[in-house]
Amino acid sequence: MNTIRLERVQYIPKLLSPGILYVSERYSVAGHLCACGCGNKVMTPLGRTEWALSEKDGWPSLWPSIGNWQLPCRSHYIISHGRINWAGAWTEAQVVAGRRAEEHRRQAYYAEKSQMDVLAKIWAWILRELRKLFGS
Repeated sequence: MNTIRLERVQYIPKLLSPGILYVSERYSVAGHLCACGCGNKVMTPLGRTEWALSEKDGWPSLWPSIGNWQLPCRSHYIISHGRINWAGAWTEAQVVAGRRAEEHRRQAYYAEKSQMDVLAKIWAWILRELRKLFGS
């Protein structure tokens, strides 16, 4: 498989067709059959700490790369503008390091988000108190 097209769905179908990246925005997930042709389903969660989906002229891009390290094929590729770009195989040490880096990025994102939530609550409290004070 060299290309993959985008199909937006509410639910990812049980039976997937080759060459289609199914995307459920409602559930923030994408699914497709492995690009190597092994027939395994590949599910990628979408979100700020997961995979990012973009589209241009109906052709999807997913970032970061798809590393199917848990599958027997261990395929590794990038989906860019509907094209499958094969990437090199990773050693087990590279896979472990990549997973650690992903977890570190997630932790940093949620720590920053938590701080922003606290600041938003403080500002909301200040505004409530000012409205009480000035009657608006």
